[in-house]
Formats: sequence, C-alpha cells, structure tokens
Amino acid sequence: MLGQARYMCVIGRSSVVPAWFARVHPKTSTPVNASAFLGIFTAAIALFTDLNVLLNLVSIGTLFVFYMVANALVYRRYVAIGTTNPWPTLSFLCSFSCTSILFTLTWHFMPLGKGKAFMLGACAVIATAIIQLFHCTVPQARKPEFWGVPLMPWMPCVSIFLNIFLLGSLDGPSYVRFVFFSALAVLVYVLYSVHASFDAEGEGSFGQKSGEIIVRESDESDRGHCFLKV
Repeated sequence: MLGQARYMCVIGRSSVVPAWFARVHPKTSTPVNASAFLGIFTAAIALFTDLNVLLNLVSIGTLFVFYMVANALVYRRYVAIGTTNPWPTLSFLCSFSCTSILFTLTWHFMPLGKGKAFMLGACAVIATAIIQLFHCTVPQARKPEFWGVPLMPWMPCVSIFLNIFLLGSLDGPSYVRFVFFSALAVLVYVLYSVHASFDAEGEGSFGQKSGEIIVRESDESDRGHCFLKV
C-alpha cells in the first residue's frame, strides 16, 4: 500500500482524481496529501476488516492487474492504431484466456480420473497451438528501440495463464467484493474522471502548486509549444 501514494499522485496530475492528491511537499518532495489520505484509509480498513478478507481482496486485485498488463503488452506489440487490423490479436487474446479459464476450472472442480487428465492435456495442446498459430501468422507491429519483453508472445501468455490459474484459487465472496469495488471505480471514472481529465487536456493545463509540474501550451507560428516548470 505504500506505493499507492505515488500512483495517486501521478493520476492526480492528470485530473483523473482531484488534483489535491498531486500536491508534493516542497521540502521532502513526497506526495504528502496522497500519503496521508491513503495511510488513514488503509489503517481504518486494517482495523475493522478480517485479515483473510483483505488478503484475498488484495490478491484478486493484483492478479487481475497483472493479467490486464500482459494482455496490453501483446496488444501494443502487435497492433498499431490505423495501420494494423486489431481483430486477429483480440481474437487470440480472447481464445487463449478462454482456454486458460477452462484449464483452471477443470483443475479445481473436475474429479480425479482419466477424464480430468484428458481435459487438462487437451487444454494445454490447444493453448500451445493457439500461441504458435498467432506467432506464425501475425507479425509484430512495433519493435522496441532499446529493450522489450523477449520471447513474444510466449512470455506474456505464460503470465496470462498463471494469473488466471491463481485467480481460480480464490473464493466466491472475493469476486463479489472485487466486482463491487470495480463497479464503484468505473462509476467514479465515468461520472468524474473522464470529464475532469478531458477538460484539463482541452485547456492545456495540469497545474499544481508548490513544486508541481505546470504545463502550459501556447501557439507560435501555428505550432504548439509545451513548457515544463518544476
């Protein structure tokens, strides 16, 4: 939870959350408001919530984020907006995730026996075939200039599978809580964050005080210039 203050500060600068969270202390250069708010909020949750509930909720949130990052990595490497067709990549990610989910459900709920072994083996073969087919038929749209994740798309696919498999070990109430908090976050994003960040971008200004980054746009010879003042 200590790292969350830095995330809150960064998204506060883009007005996705109120810019109050982006205030940086002039002497310590730390996100003081975000640290204080999240510290009090986290302490209150820890005091009044069962530890097992917290562990499962933190686990499901972390695993889901890692799962989305692995999918986004494949999408970004193989899709260039306006240049390549995104549907082969989206179809690959969807089919591989579905195969991983089927493997996970079979592992956790199907009784031991030859049928279970056959299903697990079939899922493994299908998943491997899906990856190999995608690797041979869809070229990468971007090549990292300095360093990129190696063994594409095998490496992120391993991450996708492991995250889905670990998500399958969590209990049902954890998913209910996760859906509730995710829906709440989406609601805040739709009703507040989208409009606040869009307005800030349109005005060309993400202004904070006390050592924050101040971005200003001006037109000169029909070109926009961005000045950063720290």
